[in-house]
Amino acid sequence: MSKYNFYYDESEHSRRINYKTVSASNYYDNFVTMIVGWSAEKDDILQRHAAFETKYADRKNHNGEIKSTMFQQKQFKNGFASLNKQNARFINDFLSLFDEDIHIYFSVGSKIEYLVLQVFRGYRNSFLVDADLMKYSITKALVVYRPQEIIKCLYKSSESFLEELKKFFRDRIECNKTNPGLKQAETTSFQEILLVLDEISDVPELDWDYHMPFDGFNKYLQEKDIQNYLLIIDKEGEAEEESKTLKSAREMGLDNSDEADSTEHPGLRMADMMAGIISKLLKGVCNSLRYQSFDESTNKKILDAGWFCLSEVQLELYKKLYRLICEWQPAWYKSYSGIYSDDLVIFNALLNFMNHFESVEQIRADIDMQGEYFNAFACEQLTRYFEQRRCKLPFEPVIPFDEESFFNKRGGKVYFDSRKQLLLPLHEGSQTFDVLSVGVDKKFIPTVTILKDGESECFRLPNELSEWACSVVGMAAMGINLFPTQVTFSNIDGKYYADIL
Repeated sequence: MSKYNFYYDESEHSRRINYKTVSASNYYDNFVTMIVGWSAEKDDILQRHAAFETKYADRKNHNGEIKSTMFQQKQFKNGFASLNKQNARFINDFLSLFDEDIHIYFSVGSKIEYLVLQVFRGYRNSFLVDADLMKYSITKALVVYRPQEIIKCLYKSSESFLEELKKFFRDRIECNKTNPGLKQAETTSFQEILLVLDEISDVPELDWDYHMPFDGFNKYLQEKDIQNYLLIIDKEGEAEEESKTLKSAREMGLDNSDEADSTEHPGLRMADMMAGIISKLLKGVCNSLRYQSFDESTNKKILDAGWFCLSEVQLELYKKLYRLICEWQPAWYKSYSGIYSDDLVIFNALLNFMNHFESVEQIRADIDMQGEYFNAFACEQLTRYFEQRRCKLPFEPVIPFDEESFFNKRGGKVYFDSRKQLLLPLHEGSQTFDVLSVGVDKKFIPTVTILKDGESECFRLPNELSEWACSVVGMAAMGINLFPTQVTFSNIDGKYYADIL
């Protein structure tokens, strides 16, 4: 079994979230982490990287490293279109270091979302309240509109936070009346939020949590079936802060983790550069689409035409990054985020949008409309994501067991062709089973996974129980999961019934 070496670094990290942090002019809401890795047997990447750093030796800092801090955010004001020839060539050479054998995993986590989750931690999904969507909507409102009074209350006057939050949503609802066609969905969401805010009583102590990116990477390793690995985390800052990152990695099951200095590991410098490039693109898009005033917020915001004034080299940068992020080493958990992940969705939309152009001439032929076209494309992706958030059923990658079957989350063997699934033996009368999960396939054929003799087994249910199976799946989609529990199945005069105990 091959051993893999992975390297972790981060960008836009706030070691501690406080009012000074979030009110700073250069504050960006998302915390970006990057992990790159490859088989220990693959040493050509290190040779290529050494040649790259020799070529650009004049860009090394006082520690003898080439780090992403060499770029200023203004150089990404319009994405890659803002890069001068020298920086475009540098990024092109850097991206050329990667090939299809190199693993890339990254996470994009909202700092404001983490605060919102703490404030609303007592809320759970129910028939009446979709708590996940409520938290998403509140986070998005605070990220997009940046109401300073509310953010200030989170740190300086938590007892006033709820009243300020209610006032903000009431003001937004009133302001949205000037453009109801564009803002109707937002207004409806804010009205629903106001109905439940009265139940919140206190605001907890707030701080950053490091676990989310490592949770995603652990899932990535499992998906790729990589068991023999070493994760090296960039060692920065004070010892206490460093150990918190390492501790979080180990607490998420990444036992083979350690810290090291980036001067000694080129992989850490590669992770830093990739994290920096992605975070600056994310920040550039965010800054371009952010409302600059309260009055402006009732109008549509689109990317300036400057984003699409690309040279062939700059367009190729998008295509190269597209291959790295969207094509090579495909995986469900290649990117990871929380409830609020609009910036990540828009970033992926940008890569896909730019990649579909064959040349810059194709872009320039209708350059004044490219912002509108991208807006429509990005909104479609955001709508799809928002609809997915409505469904509480977990979206998990289907990892085949063989050509005919795969294992579901409960460990039951499921056939792609449900007709091959054994029928649950239901004799005349009633039988009680320990049910782990219930599902339906695309043809609405019901299945059940039960615990039998200490092992999970999946069976097909009689078609007469399809409506019952759909109803419990529908409840799970709303966040109400009834399983595992015991279920009594009855066969009475050829008719089938199911009773959850």
